[in-house]
Amino acid sequence: MPRRYRFTATAIGAAAAATVSLLLAGCSSDDDNGASTHEVTVVGSGEVTGAPDILNADVGVSTTAADVSGAVEAANQKAKAMIDAVVNAGVARSDVQTSELSIQPEYNNPAPGGTSTVSGYRATNSVHITVRDLTKASKVLDAAVKAGGNDARLGGVSFAIDDNSKLLADARKRAFEDAKNRAKQYADLSGLPLGKVIDISETSSGGPTPMPRQNGTMNAAPDMPIEPGTQKVHFDVTVKWALG
Repeated sequence: MPRRYRFTATAIGAAAAATVSLLLAGCSSDDDNGASTHEVTVVGSGEVTGAPDILNADVGVSTTAADVSGAVEAANQKAKAMIDAVVNAGVARSDVQTSELSIQPEYNNPAPGGTSTVSGYRATNSVHITVRDLTKASKVLDAAVKAGGNDARLGGVSFAIDDNSKLLADARKRAFEDAKNRAKQYADLSGLPLGKVIDISETSSGGPTPMPRQNGTMNAAPDMPIEPGTQKVHFDVTVKWALG
């Protein structure tokens, strides 16, 4: 049965080039038609940076009361006030979505040898919000915290690019060009022309840049400072070319 040979290269350097050349010299094989074939597989990388244009956050309240109805009523009232506050601060109501509703019993600390009993109930009501105008982001978070008071909860704050298709396309293009340049160099070193592409596979990374998560009780802080930073999108593409 005819055998095929290939080599893989993920870095360019004098030592790597010498090794590849030796492999090419000794690794020719015949395809099904009896023609001599060579292949080269390389990994190219591409990375681009963009500025986030939206902020995502989970805001809510957590209240306690002696009974369930009291805890739920208090949480509902403050949650409604918080939702109204973020909408008035510039968040579209369609960008407000309930993310958590829960009721949990709370227990006292019994004396040694005693039995723990229910001392009250905690109700939590949180929503996920998307701020599409970053100039209003600080005002929105500040309004949410003030509306919730000492029962306010803030978490899951992160920035993102609403439409990152252009970034993805640019990163993919750079990765392929990098792979092609590497393959061309190996083809030149081997003395063989770079042929057609045989196979392509890719991996990508990159996503929202998270802010430090805030948990627990918060006091209202005017002009809450936030920085969107940048978001990177990275692609690695593995491409196999025919040589010769």
